[in-house]
Amino acid sequence: MRVDKKVFEFEWDKGNREKPKKHGLTPEESEEAFFDDNKVVFGDWRHSTAEQRITLLGKTKKGRLLNITYTVRKNKIRIITARPINRKEVPLYEKRA
Repeated sequence: MRVDKKVFEFEWDKGNREKPKKHGLTPEESEEAFFDDNKVVFGDWRHSTAEQRITLLGKTKKGRLLNITYTVRKNKIRIITARPINRKEVPLYEKRA
């Protein structure tokens, strides 16, 4: 699965803009992972009941590896959650890099 190149805008509202802060991230740093050439993208079928959710593993400019779950609404990326990846997820990213 790839990030759709037609989608190039991020949508944040009051609720989801604060979520990355719980993990020491800013919304802007969360967005950086989408531009990582080595990002890994796959469907999140377990949590996708009402809308398609996608998980992305990517690296920021600071070198932080992030796990981001998002959806696409009206050609905008809406980040649902963003956090540092855990040790079990590191090999998924490194296999691609």
